[in-house]
Amino acid sequence: MAFSMAKISAPLAVLTALAFLVHPCASAEFHRKLSSWSDGGATWYGGPTGAGSDGGACGYQDAVDLPPFSSMIAAGGPSIYQGGKGCGACYQVKCSGHDSCSSSPVTVVLTDSCPGGPCLEESVHFDLSGTAFGGMGKPGQADQLRAAGRLQIQYARVPCKWQGVDIAFKVDAGSNDYYLAMLVEYEAGDGDLSSVELMQGGGAGWSKMDQSWGAVWRYNSGPKLQPPFSVRLTSSSGKTLVASNVIPAGWKPGGMYRSVVNY
Repeated sequence: MAFSMAKISAPLAVLTALAFLVHPCASAEFHRKLSSWSDGGATWYGGPTGAGSDGGACGYQDAVDLPPFSSMIAAGGPSIYQGGKGCGACYQVKCSGHDSCSSSPVTVVLTDSCPGGPCLEESVHFDLSGTAFGGMGKPGQADQLRAAGRLQIQYARVPCKWQGVDIAFKVDAGSNDYYLAMLVEYEAGDGDLSSVELMQGGGAGWSKMDQSWGAVWRYNSGPKLQPPFSVRLTSSSGKTLVASNVIPAGWKPGGMYRSVVNY
């Protein structure tokens, strides 16, 4: 077996190098797939079997309780919340240092910020929902694990897998004919976004939207907005996706508009 591995190592290295040249994001994606477990800390907040809070600093509101998030959420310390740019990213977390730890990972999505306390005492800290914290425990021992309050954990960034769920755009209630803000949610893959752009009806080109807060992006138009609107998303690893005419003519503040695309 050692001889076989030696024979394939050189071609594999060549193929890997070629992949980096072919796709500018391949290097980041390659290292993400190879990323090993890292050490961090965890606490929990909210109800023992709840979703932490109602939406939190990312703006997802009651979506945190519902599929696909299903209360398996985390508030991130500054290093992973990243001023809101980390909203929507998925992680696996596990623990082994307590008698009730199962050592099996659970997947959580970042939906909130943890700006103080233990979240500033460690380089990476997850303030988990009670549901997610208990989920790291052995069967029937979730309460015992939650009683520990604070744990050292291992974590790894993983792709978000929202099977059968398309990206949704919820227009902010304060939007009008000259100002548009929207919550973007349910991005699969990277989960988080580095930029959002808007194209108005008539196809005049793409205009950059600014991050307002959390997962909410805004556009101050100046002239009156011309729907329908297409939205171009760029994920944290540089992948782009276009939701064409996803917000229609006759759109309403507070309306939810679902695309037919996802990463």
